[in-house]
Amino acid sequence: MAVSSETTARSFIVVFLLAVLAATCEARQANSGGGVTYDGRSLIINGKRELLFSGSVHYPRSTPEMWPDIIKKSKEGGLNVIQTYVFWNGHEPQYGKFNYEGRYDLVKFIKLVQKQGMYVTLRLGPFIQAEWNHGGLPYWLREVANITFRTDNKPFKDHMKRFATMIVKKMKDEKLFASQGGPIILAQIENEYNNVARAFEGGARYIKWAGNMAVGLDTGVPWVMCKQNDPPGEVINACNGRNCGDTFQGPDDRTKPSLWTENWTAQYRVFGDPPSQRSAEDIAYSVARFFSKNGTLVNYYMYHGGTNFGRTGAAFVMTRYYDEAPLDEYGLPKEPKWGHLRDLHYALKLCSKALLKGSPSVQSFGSGFEARLYEIPEDNVCVAFLTNTNARRDGTVKFRGTEYFLPRRSISILPDCKTVVYNNQMVNSQHNARTFNPAKDDSKNNKWQMYVEQPPSVRDTSIKAKGPQELVNMTKDTTDYLWYATSFNLEKDDLSMRHDIRPVLQVSHLGHAMHAFVNGKYIGSGHGTKIEKSFVFQKPMDLQAGTNDVAILGMTVGLPDSGAYLEHRLSGVHTVVVQGLNAGSLDLSQNVWGHKVAMEGERKAIYDEKKVDSFKWEDAKSDSPITWYKRYFDAPNGKDPVAVDLKSMGKGQVWVNGESIGRYWVSYLSPLGKPSQSIYHVPRSFLKSKDNLMVVFEERGGKPEDILIMTVKRDNICSFVSESNPPQVRSWAIKNSQIQSVVNDAKPDATLTCTGDKVIRSIVFASFGNPSGICGNFTVGSCHARQAKSVVEQACLGKASCVLPVSAATYGADAGCEGTTATLAVQAKCARASQKD
Repeated sequence: MAVSSETTARSFIVVFLLAVLAATCEARQANSGGGVTYDGRSLIINGKRELLFSGSVHYPRSTPEMWPDIIKKSKEGGLNVIQTYVFWNGHEPQYGKFNYEGRYDLVKFIKLVQKQGMYVTLRLGPFIQAEWNHGGLPYWLREVANITFRTDNKPFKDHMKRFATMIVKKMKDEKLFASQGGPIILAQIENEYNNVARAFEGGARYIKWAGNMAVGLDTGVPWVMCKQNDPPGEVINACNGRNCGDTFQGPDDRTKPSLWTENWTAQYRVFGDPPSQRSAEDIAYSVARFFSKNGTLVNYYMYHGGTNFGRTGAAFVMTRYYDEAPLDEYGLPKEPKWGHLRDLHYALKLCSKALLKGSPSVQSFGSGFEARLYEIPEDNVCVAFLTNTNARRDGTVKFRGTEYFLPRRSISILPDCKTVVYNNQMVNSQHNARTFNPAKDDSKNNKWQMYVEQPPSVRDTSIKAKGPQELVNMTKDTTDYLWYATSFNLEKDDLSMRHDIRPVLQVSHLGHAMHAFVNGKYIGSGHGTKIEKSFVFQKPMDLQAGTNDVAILGMTVGLPDSGAYLEHRLSGVHTVVVQGLNAGSLDLSQNVWGHKVAMEGERKAIYDEKKVDSFKWEDAKSDSPITWYKRYFDAPNGKDPVAVDLKSMGKGQVWVNGESIGRYWVSYLSPLGKPSQSIYHVPRSFLKSKDNLMVVFEERGGKPEDILIMTVKRDNICSFVSESNPPQVRSWAIKNSQIQSVVNDAKPDATLTCTGDKVIRSIVFASFGNPSGICGNFTVGSCHARQAKSVVEQACLGKASCVLPVSAATYGADAGCEGTTATLAVQAKCARASQKD
């Protein structure tokens, strides 16, 4: 459709803008120390306004060896801020015993960000949620007398203040706040408290106390609270969500800037979930929309998700975290998401003067089409965001005498109110596809051994009580596992003689999962879900006259991380009944139950290289429950990331050279009939060149001989660009406040680039005309130019990078072919220059 602007009037948001502009003249200082101030337009860092593009990178979810490259790639992606939570239960796992080493070396992480010339947002919480075990709160906090988390409760507030004060002091001692010349420009206290506020009578008092306590720590930088409608005093409320440009009501005070602390780049996933994703085009639309409506800081949650190593994931949360982020679990750029957002950041920076200092206005074209403008008339500066908010309708608008095509749900950015340098639906950046490749020669040393644990009887346990006890209070979050054991006697007459009647074990379980053994024999497993953690287990079993032993291995899969009253959540066996006896049902719930915390292998650190040989190992057999398996393997050659394929296993945990790579649960299938995750990251820093020890604890049975060591690559690179796309955004630059072309003839082109020391070794696909599909699965259309592949091969083979024109003439295509989209699609394969096919 075409919509003319001739009959529409430009409307100015007078009241709001006057308040904003007045506030700009009286920039509000967050603290008396401050190098960071703010007003209704933006943060002001050392007296300078900047557009801030931030990405969440959680230091414990990657290794210190990965941090420099992740931070570097984040900067190359156009970010100037890294955001991270602070993980209380990682830093103080036991009261008064602190850990700031390895993956928890917070100071080192922040200094690496500073080394790249970037800023930091530090989210202290100390409740963080973050799909992290117990929301970041240490287990020992539950055992503090008379404590209630996250409300006007003195024990909780005392410990919260102690931790926040400790972290702030540590940052001050290292001079890491911007007021001291450091990189930290923002700090956050609490987290999404609006979600639980109504559950607490003292919630309003608590949130006021938390904000005032934080400000009183005198950091010299502003404090924020996300999803908090009524933050106290000078604390800034910020938005979390997918579309804050449309859903955020704005700050509670017009003297505060509009900040977006979490723009979700994907959907975090739990065991049992099907795959999900969020497109680069949709993320880019949301960001452009936010900046067009007075936003000046966006944070991508996550920019790099990483791995929930060990037992750090929250209830049912997968080990792989936000793998669909711009940098995937392995730290590799996921294209086109990484590149398309990089281009967006560049386009917005071309507009920065107007966005930070200009007068905003809105011009409506009707039917969901509009232009949002920022102008500085005296400097001849004008920026326009031409917007089509319709999800299913393309259109054309006439703006200042020129027609502009706007695809559905798109925004075109015009840094001079004339030239389109970016549209979120027109992707110029390259695409890539990830592959997992079996390590060469890995099968040569594929020899496994096993050590089988035995279910305990009640006589083997030292902790006995009437009835099964609550699981987490017993384990104290030192392990996922708690054994429950009891016994009962039967007479021969208690058992049915009929073949169609068998005794059934019925267990009411509060979550999260269990495995049951009767008289030493495994009879089955049961589990809840992220949504409904409790469940009922019912399985037939064989009983005998005399004594019968029941052993139940109860377990959590991470502690819950959200909602009110986390300290009161329950897990483990609730009731146990034997059904199908001649005399009816036998309730074992009030029996004497023995309890045994953790697996023997855990308690004795069977995965430790120095202790592994103290166990009696035998040749491995498949499908053995509660079994430890081990093997040795050599690290794959090269620098590509390493992973292990566990699709042949069931549920358990894996250690490599004593380091836990996390929980696996491939037997829990999604509604699509596949495991949510079957391949697990093994960081290169965990490996030696030779003889790496892998120890697998399998709970229910699997085939260890089919476990594969893999390397991870994104060597399949693609381009899919049309003649209608704008030129590459870096064809433009700002000089003397005006946009100028930095190339002779600004036209769209397709760029293919290999990473590292790799070059383009082959062209798998090339077509100009109307190709379709996605990277790794392109098909030619009816207007295919036959010489396209040879043209691309001549331009690209043997090179680390090549630039391809997007024009019919270059590829001998018929520009008049009916149905042509004038699109170039290419798939290339990268490999090391010295590598042979």
